[in-house]
Amino acid sequence: MKEGVERIHQLVEQWSPEDLLRWAFITFGGYVEIASGFGPEGMVLIDIAARVQPEFRIFTLDTDFLFPETHNLMEQVEKRYGIRVEKLKSALTPDDQERLHGRALWSRDPDACCNLRKVEPLQRKLSRLRAWVTSIRRDQTPARAGALKVEWDSKFHLVKINPLADWTTKKVWRYIHDHDLPYNPLHDRGYPSIGCTHCTRSVQPGEDARAGRWSGFNKTECGLHTSVQASGLVSITNPATSDFAPEA
Repeated sequence: MKEGVERIHQLVEQWSPEDLLRWAFITFGGYVEIASGFGPEGMVLIDIAARVQPEFRIFTLDTDFLFPETHNLMEQVEKRYGIRVEKLKSALTPDDQERLHGRALWSRDPDACCNLRKVEPLQRKLSRLRAWVTSIRRDQTPARAGALKVEWDSKFHLVKINPLADWTTKKVWRYIHDHDLPYNPLHDRGYPSIGCTHCTRSVQPGEDARAGRWSGFNKTECGLHTSVQASGLVSITNPATSDFAPEA
């Protein structure tokens, strides 16, 4: 599949999120799914996907340490769109993790905790897919600045699709308000980026939007979007048709 990826930046950059999702659903069929952490971008992507194809597959990484507000939002999404959110969990329960790695691993080695509770479950999931769709944006973190709308994910070895890569925070929130979408109420209480309860705090005036994640550590990513970009975009000329078919 990697051989089918080429650099055609200008063409794909002109596509709308609707075009990209439509192409993804047609090209990969049941081998593409949407990943969501149910942030503002995630809510926009879910709504757009529902307009393109009402029956789509979506999963989230349930670390066992999510905020109650995040779980409540998932339930709202399931009811609103008539879908089921697949919740991926670590092979270790929180008690197992404490027994093997000591108490509060996140406070001593957040990278190890993220790897156990996020990266490894995602790796197992993506090993069964040909492509995954994310809601990351280029201006969120330095690691995401080079994200392409369609690219080869060299870390997980499949195609990665980022329909909102070139969106701004302002555009995301305008879409949410224009379409009356539900969102996590923690955003109204100083939490622009929301992860696990242990590693997320509210952001103070003047701080970066990601300052509330892993505060006190030189860390802004959980490890899901830090792969080296090995290739470029999928070689296709029309978002409705493609000769780049998923492998059997």
